[in-house]
Amino acid sequence: MEGAFIASQRKKARQAKLLKMIEQNPLATDEQLAHILGVSVSTIRMDRAILALPELRERMRSMAQKATSKLRSLKENEVVGDLLELEPDKWALSVLQTRREMAFRQTDMIWDHYIYAQASTIAIAVVEADLVIIDSMRGEYKGHARVGDTLIARAKVGVSKENKYIVSVRTRVGDKEIFVGRFIAAALPGKGVS
Repeated sequence: MEGAFIASQRKKARQAKLLKMIEQNPLATDEQLAHILGVSVSTIRMDRAILALPELRERMRSMAQKATSKLRSLKENEVVGDLLELEPDKWALSVLQTRREMAFRQTDMIWDHYIYAQASTIAIAVVEADLVIIDSMRGEYKGHARVGDTLIARAKVGVSKENKYIVSVRTRVGDKEIFVGRFIAAALPGKGVS
């Protein structure tokens, strides 16, 4: 009887940790969660089912729908990657799953312009205006991405003055930062072309 009670308490504690981990990192895979919690992937799947937590693809789809509903400066198909979170004039999160056709020549190295394009479009997307362009950018590539990597770009709006916004973008693959950029985005008067 006491053993069952202890097992039940452990299960509740694990599920509470799982819930918190997914809230903190909605992009965590079942495999990553299982490794961190020291349980099997099937245990994670069972816990997600009990807690009514969707699988990663569903979490991403739901996040993308919510974020793109707030998108004003770009059309959804103009964003390079998948926009997962957007708080206009504050911050944004984008994910880009790399593919073979993004690779440089006969290597598995991703062309730098895909990394830049993701960062540039998230810098535009985070500014709440009808027409936004990039006035200037200072950036640094700090690493490389390979075919199959998931690029996670986070944009944060810093200082804004009149129609200009300083947007910092950091892109990482896993725990490794591969790009840091400082964009000056300008909101132009008038409505953009539809």
